[in-house]
Amino acid sequence: MVFENEKIKEILEYYRKIWALNHASGLMGWDMEVYMPKEGVRERSVAQGELSMLLHQLITDDKFVEMVEKAAEQEGLNEYEQGVIRVLKREIKHAKAIPREVIGELSRVTGEATMAWREAREKNDYEKFKPYLDKIIELERKIADYLGYEEHPYDALADLFEEGYTVRDYDRFFGEIEKPLKNLLQKIMENWPKEHPLESREYDKEKLKKVNLEILKLLGYPLESRARMDVSAHPFTIGLGVGDVRITTRYEGFDFKRSLLAVVHEFGHALYELQISPEFSMSPIAHGVSSGIHESQSRFWENIIGRSKEFAENIYPLLKENLDFMAEYSPEDIYIYFNTVKPSLIRVEADEVTYNMHILLRYTLEKLMITGEINTSDLPELWNEKMEEYLGIKPKDYKDGVLQDIHWSLGSIGYFPTYSLGTVLAAQIGYHASRDIPGFQEKIRSGEYGEIREYLRDKVHRYGSMYPPKELLKKSFGEEVEPRYFLEYLEKKYLS
Repeated sequence: MVFENEKIKEILEYYRKIWALNHASGLMGWDMEVYMPKEGVRERSVAQGELSMLLHQLITDDKFVEMVEKAAEQEGLNEYEQGVIRVLKREIKHAKAIPREVIGELSRVTGEATMAWREAREKNDYEKFKPYLDKIIELERKIADYLGYEEHPYDALADLFEEGYTVRDYDRFFGEIEKPLKNLLQKIMENWPKEHPLESREYDKEKLKKVNLEILKLLGYPLESRARMDVSAHPFTIGLGVGDVRITTRYEGFDFKRSLLAVVHEFGHALYELQISPEFSMSPIAHGVSSGIHESQSRFWENIIGRSKEFAENIYPLLKENLDFMAEYSPEDIYIYFNTVKPSLIRVEADEVTYNMHILLRYTLEKLMITGEINTSDLPELWNEKMEEYLGIKPKDYKDGVLQDIHWSLGSIGYFPTYSLGTVLAAQIGYHASRDIPGFQEKIRSGEYGEIREYLRDKVHRYGSMYPPKELLKKSFGEEVEPRYFLEYLEKKYLS
């Protein structure tokens, strides 16, 4: 038993009600993205809002708060129990700071906004989404004020997704990579393929689905027992517990790497949830510790594994067997196809070199929205200006510009910079893994992923959210996020 203290056991018994509501809410959210009819959005949004207020009520209940405070005073708590207290104190602090009606309103608005975003994106009509975004930004500003901050209102929102991170941290982080990435991109564009004929090649969706499922089996995704794959407008992962983890992808009918690499990416998220210690089940620490650490796992599998030469060689027979046109191409072609480098409009299709510029754009705009320096009417034009500044290209419509991401409709302000944090950290973990695991590259080439999965379980996954992100990295790798590993990885891969 990892939880031995009687007061902790009492807390966990109460917490099961909170877990159950989160479980139900998560399942409803997954259904909204995957199967729910469009007309169900209003009732679903109300239901989600009511659940969020029930959760708020349970977390802020005086009896529960007192239980946590008394347990925190106990001596001799083990690391698992200390982790439970840390996570719950954060949850209670956040819940007590934000009025229940604000929580409910945000849940209702984002439920409706998600469907409005889908329709707006389909019809390339920003005005259909703008009123919802106005309301979301207004609510997020209120939440930042309720939570409190020392230097910047965005700090309060950023901390919700990456514990301990602030604008000061992110400004320094982006400052370390922006100029080197621009210089690298210029050099890489002179010598590296920008396009590949497979990018415009159409595919049979059912055949690619078969490929994706076979790749998931190869990587070790337990489709027969604890996992599944579905289709949604925007690929995502949801962990409902160590016995139920689900991913989605999308099929656009051309450029098959978009779907395939999305599957590998989401597998990384799913594996994290699947490999959390089962003894943590239904407890406050039975989930990934932060968005940035989570993203490091998905980007590790997508970039370090999925975009490697060895992976291209590993999956080539599977591709050749199922995609008729693959007979015209070699494993080397697949490697080049997976790694073409050129500025593009769409974040989820961006290569490793340009990806962080997409995030810098969103981070910059979010900060300006939260401080009120810009409003939602300014967004489309500012988006286009920043895209031209960072990547030298400009969207021709809303669908490929300001409407391309689902995140703002979900109220996820403060989330985007964790994508860059995770992308950079993936290369850092890849550096350590390649040195700690004998024959790392050869294992990828031969499809032997078991030892790699176990390495990630040991270093990251099994801890759930026991430790804050910065502490976890120091414990497992001896250092916090170091952008130099990412820059060295890109230079070695594309310029050596």
